[in-house]
Amino acid sequence: MNSNHGQAANSNPCHAVMLLRLAARGLSAALLAASLVSAAAAQAHPSHRELTPPLAQANAALQAGEADKALALLRSLPQSDASTAEAANVECRVRLMLEQWDAAVSQCQQAVQLDGQNSAYHLWQGRALGEKADRASFLTAYSLAKRVRAEFEESVRLDPRNADALADLGEFYEQAPGVVGGGIDKAEAVAAQLDNVDPARAHQLRAQIAEQRKDYGNAEHEFKQAIAAGPHPASHWIALAGFYRRRQRWADMEAAIHSGETAAERDKASGLALFDGASVLSETHRDPALAAKMFDDYLAGSAKTEEAPAFVAHLRLARLKDQLGDPAAANRERAAALALAVEYNPGEGATH
Repeated sequence: MNSNHGQAANSNPCHAVMLLRLAARGLSAALLAASLVSAAAAQAHPSHRELTPPLAQANAALQAGEADKALALLRSLPQSDASTAEAANVECRVRLMLEQWDAAVSQCQQAVQLDGQNSAYHLWQGRALGEKADRASFLTAYSLAKRVRAEFEESVRLDPRNADALADLGEFYEQAPGVVGGGIDKAEAVAAQLDNVDPARAHQLRAQIAEQRKDYGNAEHEFKQAIAAGPHPASHWIALAGFYRRRQRWADMEAAIHSGETAAERDKASGLALFDGASVLSETHRDPALAAKMFDDYLAGSAKTEEAPAFVAHLRLARLKDQLGDPAAANRERAAALALAVEYNPGEGATH
């Protein structure tokens, strides 16, 4: 969005409304819908218009995790391109990747103001607001949460078949309290809509709903149904691993990550699953050698995405190299990260 689910209950009503989580939107302990959103699918969605060549180059740099290059390309755009909604949306997403929340909100808002009929622009504005809300005081988060819901709902209204928007809206309903417009019944209705758009994500959302209800047996069943239903099972295996992590079923978690890695080897579009699986292993201090290999494979592959910024992967890999007793390699990874994103001020993104 990650865009992630987090704890079964959370005091912040906007926690995890951004999918991306993840990862590009920070990978939390839960790893839910962000693991399912692929940049390729988002770019192919009808809500995303064909970009002009200069903007396409900036977007390609964004997907590659080359934040500095993307910003330089945006700054060099001719006025005819620089003042468009598309340019504002691309810069919003670069700022999200850099965890510059206020700047991201500003740019996403500009995109919406310039083209209020674009479903994708409302979705990204909701995600940017969600990230800002997740770090705000309670009263500010309360106000922002209602704006997040409104943006997600507008995105779905404009394009009822936007699977990304449906997934984010369903997760918001599942997580948020009724006072800001959340509700399990609303989430279930979104899952029914997703059945006809993206059955795997429908199962994923039903798994989240069941977990929220502490119906862990049915949650596990729905996570497994998502694996069977989806064309890219690797990410769904990692989502199942996140569930096992929350249940402290460590052996099952590691087995699910191994299955996700195997699935990713067969599906070259599943780079995000490698990043997410490596992050889970790193965060839980398990199998650092496998985690390092998965980060390496992600960085060497052709399926890098803004959902999992390359510079964050380099920083997490650096920490693993330190743990594995290779400080020289760790320093190379840190240098590689700096070369991609000099403006990145790592918070949690680089600590896991």
